[in-house]
Amino acid sequence: MIHFLSISVFPLLMIVAGAGDALSLRIPNWLTLTIFAAFFPLAFATGMPLAVFGFHVLTAVVLFVAGFILFSAGLFGGGDAKLLAAAGIWFGSSQALPFLVFTVLAGGALALCVVLWSLISMCWDIHTASWAKKISGLRPKVPYGYAFAIGAIMAFPQSWWMVASG
Repeated sequence: MIHFLSISVFPLLMIVAGAGDALSLRIPNWLTLTIFAAFFPLAFATGMPLAVFGFHVLTAVVLFVAGFILFSAGLFGGGDAKLLAAAGIWFGSSQALPFLVFTVLAGGALALCVVLWSLISMCWDIHTASWAKKISGLRPKVPYGYAFAIGAIMAFPQSWWMVASG
C-alpha cells in the first residue's frame, strides 16, 4: 500500500493542480500545501535515507527562491512559484534538472499556444475600433501549473520514488 501511495499521490495531485490552473488560472494554497506536506510522511514510510531527504528539502528551498525571483520579475504568478517548490521537493537535486527541462519545454509550448490563440481571437475582433488597444495590451495569462504537471509526470519515472521501489 505504501508503495502504491508513494508512486501515485504526487502525480495525481500534480494533475489536479495542472487541470485546476488550466481551468481557473489559480492554484489554491491548500493544494500546494498538500503536495508539499504529502512528501514528508511518504519519505518516512518508504525509508528515504536522511542524506537523500536533506537534498530533497534543499531542492525545495532553492526552487522556492527561484520561483520568488520569477514572481518578483512578473514572469510567474504566486501560485506557480509555490507549486515549483512543492513539486521540487519530490525530485530532489538528482532529478530537479529533468523536471525543470520538461517543465520549460511544456511551458514554452503552452505559452506559444496561448499567444497564438490570443492572436487568433483578436483577429476576430479586429473590426472594432479598439483593436490597436488590444494589441498593445497583449499579455495573455499562461497556466504554468499545467506545464509543471506535465514536467512532473515526465520526470517522475526516473525519480527516487520509482528507482528506490523498483
